[in-house]
Amino acid sequence: MSVRRARLVAFYLPQFHPIPENDAWWGRGFTEWTNVTKALPLFPGHEQPHLPADLGYYDLRVPETRAAQAELARAHGIEAFCYWHYWFEGRRLLERPFAEVLGSGEPDFPFCLAWANETWSRRWLGEEKEILLKQTYSAADEERHARWLVEAFADRRSLRVHGRPVFLVYRPLDLPEPRRFTDVVRRACALSGIADPLLLGISSHHRADYRSAGFDGNVEFEPQLGVIPDPLGDGLKVHDYAASRARMAHARGSSAAHPCIMVSWDNTPRRGANGIVFTGATPAAFEAGLREMIDSVQHQPAEERLVFVNAWNEWAEGNHLEPCLRHGRGYLEAVRRAVGG
Repeated sequence: MSVRRARLVAFYLPQFHPIPENDAWWGRGFTEWTNVTKALPLFPGHEQPHLPADLGYYDLRVPETRAAQAELARAHGIEAFCYWHYWFEGRRLLERPFAEVLGSGEPDFPFCLAWANETWSRRWLGEEKEILLKQTYSAADEERHARWLVEAFADRRSLRVHGRPVFLVYRPLDLPEPRRFTDVVRRACALSGIADPLLLGISSHHRADYRSAGFDGNVEFEPQLGVIPDPLGDGLKVHDYAASRARMAHARGSSAAHPCIMVSWDNTPRRGANGIVFTGATPAAFEAGLREMIDSVQHQPAEERLVFVNAWNEWAEGNHLEPCLRHGRGYLEAVRRAVGG
């Protein structure tokens, strides 16, 4: 493979194994595959269900599955996985896959974490209706959280920029005192002899420069559902992928931040007839958008050219690089071409 033009990081969902909480909330044995396999097409040409190809209906408690994912990602130009991290005042959910990655040293593939600091509810998009588990905060918990994060940052596989471990927060402005949190994390790293972390706020729900809140920068997340009319309302919302991405880019403005591109989007497996579907999402359309993003970071030093991809395996949002029966490895091949030039 030719020299990579950017450092591609794919968001990684760990909800492919049963946990007691999901058993209680959604039914015994629930995993993300439960939503995926019940999906049906809702209009002519609707590409549902999305069914896995190479990796099958995997269970993330199986080490061989995690190894196969890493090898597939590495072979197609993905540098690291960004694992969604669920922390509720010391209580971690869906933690087993990453805990085993951290504890075993395998797979030998870079990683970072993104704290999904939002309330869990039955609506799947973070609205606080039918709350399952409330996200709360305290100064004491920030200290505890920071000490835990230091263990992950210390791992040799931790994704770094100029030696600085990378950490993301999904809703920075939900933190009661964002700068207090960033200061606590930085102090914990300093006390442990770890380089000052690169702390990034995810721009999904707010339009702000998070440097004013103590972060080092932003990740301009996709999809920006706020550009879609009434995204949380009742009824099916169907929009064009390329046109919607253009509106999202316009909404972002000129803020200097790390770019992020969605692979595709169709959350009807989760929300049924109230879902959002972006039609026209193909490997070719994705590759065109990814090339634009990679081109946009070429002025930066190579070490700093982080480009995030949403997502590696968000199957119930119709949003995955992993091979499927319809497109095979098409999206992965698009990544390999784009990042290689």
